[in-house]
Amino acid sequence: MTIALTGHGLTGLRPTVDQSGPDWLVRAREAAFERIADHGFPTRKDEDWKYLRLGPVVDPIVDGAFSAARREDGHGVTSSMLAGLVPDLGGPRLVFVDGLLAHDLSSGSGSGSGATVTGVASMLLDDPDRVAARFGAGVGEHAYLDGFAALNVALAEDGAFIDVPADLTLEQPIHLVFCTTSTVSQTAAGGESPVMSSPRSMVHAGPHSSVTIVETHVGIGGAPTCTNAVTKITLDAGARVEHVVVQDMPTGAFHFDVVDVVQAADSTFSSHAFSLGGAIARHEARVLLDGEHAHVALAGLYAPAGVQHHDLPVMVEHRAPNCTSSQRYHGVIDERGHGVFNGRIVVQPTGGGTDATQSNKNLILSGQAEIDTRPRLEILADDVRCAHGATVGQLDGEAIHYLRTRGIDEATARGMLTFAFANEMVEQITIAPLRDWIQRLVSERLHHVSDPTATELS
Repeated sequence: MTIALTGHGLTGLRPTVDQSGPDWLVRAREAAFERIADHGFPTRKDEDWKYLRLGPVVDPIVDGAFSAARREDGHGVTSSMLAGLVPDLGGPRLVFVDGLLAHDLSSGSGSGSGATVTGVASMLLDDPDRVAARFGAGVGEHAYLDGFAALNVALAEDGAFIDVPADLTLEQPIHLVFCTTSTVSQTAAGGESPVMSSPRSMVHAGPHSSVTIVETHVGIGGAPTCTNAVTKITLDAGARVEHVVVQDMPTGAFHFDVVDVVQAADSTFSSHAFSLGGAIARHEARVLLDGEHAHVALAGLYAPAGVQHHDLPVMVEHRAPNCTSSQRYHGVIDERGHGVFNGRIVVQPTGGGTDATQSNKNLILSGQAEIDTRPRLEILADDVRCAHGATVGQLDGEAIHYLRTRGIDEATARGMLTFAFANEMVEQITIAPLRDWIQRLVSERLHHVSDPTATELS
């Protein structure tokens, strides 16, 4: 099925809907393509996308500049290459190259711990009904299924499938590594084009279970690539899930990822997101508090420099009563980087007793840096406590002066203060090798701190 979209076709990605897999999956793919054809991709007229210039991403997609990866092409990634990109966290690790599970690079998968830790493609062969229950295409169900989310439904062939049964606590984190390569894929017409990766992962935490999931998104090579990932997380009553996402893609990459969470009563979800790489990068968090006394804590750091654009939309919906939520995000914007924080808290009429907070602090390091911050509250219930706030500023001159009086040169002083601001988010990570790795990445990105008094671009 060829899809027409503003005069272009999606033939570069998929000339026809993939008919493999169970009927429900084929129908979901067809419905997703139809949604793209009917509604297209977001534009700056869409409220949640108004600060993001999507032409550099959407134009190559609709013009067929990207192709979906094929298993027969191979991946060409070695263990030694991977060791230089991601840390060893000691637990189970699933490695996906261009969106497809690389069994030779993965370890500790299966159900040896009592949990199911495997790939979606394998589950579609072994137990497709379990995938159907977690796939959550959302077509026709959720108004927020935009063009990128629909494209993920249409093109996803693999991703992580994690199912933690009731009352099980996993002591070691499950590490999901998503590696995008700059290698080209052979198209159906015999040509070559860069790969677009569309992993779709599903995590289910049974009643009173506990698990930590770490996602690292990295890339090999400097040529343009596109990643469009979705992770769906479901917490049953009393479950606890900690989720860490680190995006350290090459600066030529386009990266979009969504974390979609639904929480039952008494569950606890915590998230730590670090957006460091990519030319255009968007990390979106959506959380639905659907059971009484559920709690969510979201935190993150974004650090665009050069001409990078980092976009972090966050939406927490309080549907059940007596739930709590917190959002705490820091931005460090340097050179001509552009950061966007678009946070929402929605309290439905059924969300009485809500206690919600939202904080966004931004540090501007250059006269050319740009930040847009929009903390928002939508309260439709009585008896709630909600607070939000945002700050945008430069390094404290008095603090710089104090350090200089202690014999520290200005450049070093500025670097120390900038790292301390960013490290407030990093030090929340309790897994030592992961925290050390993120600290090294952040330190490397902040090794040069611009002068905020630099002349503005003409």
